[in-house]
Amino acid sequence: MRPRIYLRAPAAADEAAFVALVRASRTLHRPWLAAPDRPEKFRAWLERVSQPVHASFLVCRRADDAIVGVVNLSNIVLGLFRSGYLSYYAFAGFEGQGYLREGLQAVTRHAFGTLKLHRLEANIQPGNTRSLALVRACGFSQEGFSPRYLKIGGRWRDHERWALLAS
Repeated sequence: MRPRIYLRAPAAADEAAFVALVRASRTLHRPWLAAPDRPEKFRAWLERVSQPVHASFLVCRRADDAIVGVVNLSNIVLGLFRSGYLSYYAFAGFEGQGYLREGLQAVTRHAFGTLKLHRLEANIQPGNTRSLALVRACGFSQEGFSPRYLKIGGRWRDHERWALLAS
């Protein structure tokens, strides 16, 4: 069966559409994340993810090229560690349809295959049941709990640590 999605790198030309998608998704994303919701924030994000220690992917629906979500690989470390951190989000209207699962699976294949990483880690707030279900469905294992781990929305928030190792 042909995949329903494909991945592509974000580009400056995506700014208006991306910002509009983020703004339309505020209710879906809060309090879990703060995606770039203004043109200047989008440009700063695009600059950050263009660095060698990051890789970001727009998850696009093959049928119409709609941007349905984002998967970010950050803090990529090579050498003996070969690890990276994942963050991801779907856009409103596309959630709950399996697109982000397919996108996350495609990014993990890229990370383990092309980048030759050994480990991917996702840190998720305990109340984010949809995100927890997503990583479980993608084969991640819970490794621990980090109190007050990341500052999101102006507050230090607890996170569960989930990881997937290359086979």
